[in-house]
Amino acid sequence: MKPFVFLAIAFLLGAIANAPANAQPTAEAPAPAEPTALEARSLQVVEVLNGEVQPDEVFTPAFRAAIADAQIKALSANLTAQFGRALEVSLLDPREGTRASLEIRFERGIAKGGIALDPADNNRINELRFTSVDSLAVAGDTPEKIAADLAALPGSVNAWFGPLGGTPLISRNPDQRLALGSAFKLYVLAALAEDVEAGRRKWSDVAVLTEKSYPSGQLQDWPKGSPVTLHTLASLMISISDNTATDQLIAVLGKDRILKLMKDSGHSDVLLNHPFLTTYELFVLKTLDEGTREQWRQGGRGTASIGTMIAGMVPPTLDEINAAFAHGPKAIDLEWFASPSDMAKLFAHMRKTADPKAFAIMAINPSATDAIKANWGTIGFKGGSEPGVLNLTWLLTDKAGRDWVLTLGWNNPGAVVDEGKLEAIAQRILLLPR
Repeated sequence: MKPFVFLAIAFLLGAIANAPANAQPTAEAPAPAEPTALEARSLQVVEVLNGEVQPDEVFTPAFRAAIADAQIKALSANLTAQFGRALEVSLLDPREGTRASLEIRFERGIAKGGIALDPADNNRINELRFTSVDSLAVAGDTPEKIAADLAALPGSVNAWFGPLGGTPLISRNPDQRLALGSAFKLYVLAALAEDVEAGRRKWSDVAVLTEKSYPSGQLQDWPKGSPVTLHTLASLMISISDNTATDQLIAVLGKDRILKLMKDSGHSDVLLNHPFLTTYELFVLKTLDEGTREQWRQGGRGTASIGTMIAGMVPPTLDEINAAFAHGPKAIDLEWFASPSDMAKLFAHMRKTADPKAFAIMAINPSATDAIKANWGTIGFKGGSEPGVLNLTWLLTDKAGRDWVLTLGWNNPGAVVDEGKLEAIAQRILLLPR
């Protein structure tokens, strides 16, 4: 799972600024300086985002050939739906020539990136890049308003935000078990950290790389037989959601060990995750025809080994994996499952049984903006997604030393879920006064 990045595109576009036509200078009020080309075009970005100016007025033809006007409008509409109207250019910092760093302030966020003009095409915009959008604390935002926004999402949504072991500020379907995507890797981390704390393993123990899955990650490109410490495997599994690192840890720990951890932590229905899938097995299941998957559901799920089922198969190519996920949600009942209550119980269990380095590993990639980081003492995160599945889960410690949990789940078997929309809601929650 990636950090909060809702838009990362390069616009190769352009248009001419409309200078005021009737401004008359007076002795008492000298005429304001004409805006620079960068200033004028940046103001037009605000208008494009709000749908007040058409892309063909602002951007170069080369960009509009690469990114259609309809796509520009859709991206703009997505941003304003999440963060409100674009209000102003809050930062324009020229770098060299016709390039500048750019920030646009919305009602509920700030988009950060850069802009560049093409002097040969009347200073039309030939690059506009938003690399992140940070939510702002919204005056008057409340848990009730956020809960209403969660309820309006299509599909199934669950949520829990509150102090660990305390009364939640936000709770929606807290006992509803939804597919987790890669957030299931928290259970793998918990089992490993418990073994380390109990003295059965050490973080410095070395595993020989025998497993191979598909991206995300890096280890799928490493040669088999590479020596890797358990700490490195866990860090890659959590911070960049490395699937091969995950499968290697599952091989080291054993599937039964992870299922036992689930049970010991208080998971409400461990059988939903039996037989426990590796990421490789999940990918393969998604590439099979629906008839074969249905045979497995009816005849073997819960008892048969998926490893036995797919043994001897030629591994799918990465292109075949990508194709399996290219057309929306596919068999999202073949996943890993937990409820918000289960995730909160997991963290409570980890605080009692896990080696503390597990929490430092969770904090490598906190998936939080600077404003959110300033609002908390420490932040640990793991998320997961596939088409139709999204989970965002944080363990946070406030500056008084109390643990809080935010976990949000969204499943929709009929449509791809909007990651940006749920991430924006998460940011609002993490900025709420407590």
